Amino acid sequence: MNRPKLSIKKILFTILWLFIGVSGVVLLVAAVRSKNEKICKGIEIEISGVSNNFFIDKADVLSIVKNFAGGIPKGKTLNAFNLGAIESNLEKNVWIKNAELFFDNNDLLRVSVDEREPVARIFSKSGASFYIDSSLMVLPLSEKFSARLPMFTGFEHNPGFLSKADTVLLTSVKELSLALQADSFLMAMIDQVDITAQNNFELIPKIGNQLIVFGNAEDVSEKLNKLRLFYKSVITTAGWSKYSVINLQYKNQIVAKIKDAADKSSDSLRALQIMQIIAERSAMQAADSMQFFTQTIERPTTDSTMIQQSVQREDEPEQATGNIEMPAAASTNPGNKIVQPLKQDFKNTAAPKKIPVVKPPVQKPKAVMN
Repeated sequence: MNRPKLSIKKILFTILWLFIGVSGVVLLVAAVRSKNEKICKGIEIEISGVSNNFFIDKADVLSIVKNFAGGIPKGKTLNAFNLGAIESNLEKNVWIKNAELFFDNNDLLRVSVDEREPVARIFSKSGASFYIDSSLMVLPLSEKFSARLPMFTGFEHNPGFLSKADTVLLTSVKELSLALQADSFLMAMIDQVDITAQNNFELIPKIGNQLIVFGNAEDVSEKLNKLRLFYKSVITTAGWSKYSVINLQYKNQIVAKIKDAADKSSDSLRALQIMQIIAERSAMQAADSMQFFTQTIERPTTDSTMIQQSVQREDEPEQATGNIEMPAAASTNPGNKIVQPLKQDFKNTAAPKKIPVVKPPVQKPKAVMN
């Protein structure tokens, strides 16, 4: 007698669960349909990943979104947007590292863009110029901005076809460039960095005619600390024209070569070469942006007065600089001098006395690029 009652009870429970399931599906479909029929009320764009340069702006991002959304987003139904496709097309832009799109609770389309930030500017021997970012991505020049970054010259190969050796070199370029940017003093002092045939680095200062032999990218911080100490403790007393070469490759010491007669006779030619290099570099950078060109004209890094004064100082007789130098045992060149380890006290260094000399007229040689 109890069996029919149990069967009826099971049937009722089954019907109840079916009703709940169907109701849930209906509600879910209704919710999705209601959401898809909602109208986009606007778009908010956020660009991050850069500190002071924006190579892509909100107008560029909006243009890409409009292109793949069929027009202005505001007023379109939410189901008209293929957010995944828009993200993929945004990331095809060389300046966009990552893009994310979603609708918030207020039916606003949120666009979050992570922009690539260049860390160094490179000039190849063929005349091409480009940026690299922290991931060694090759980035083109921009008509919107010109980044204030360390400039590296003498890159050998085509940036479109980088070999394993090129990648290793660009990694070293990135490390040295980031280290220079972290030091405001050296960033202001160093004009450019030349890449040698051995993939080492030579630094060219804005002031003075010294060649700073940096070597490879090992011990970057230690080498830059030695250079900073040399500038602040030796150059300030010995003068900008005393040394022709500053070598930072040796452990715990700086090897500096005092200018000899050959160095002095080439100063005027070097000055003209510097002027020609500056003129050529200004012409290359003029294509970046009109704003950068104007700033370069208003605030030149080197002018003819500075070069003439430098040439005049370098013709003066050399004087001893105290006890900071000793003959370099490893060199046969009597002009090479070695600065004692960094623990040396530089306070007793005497400034050279300037002896007035009468300069004979010098014929200006023709500038020749190295």
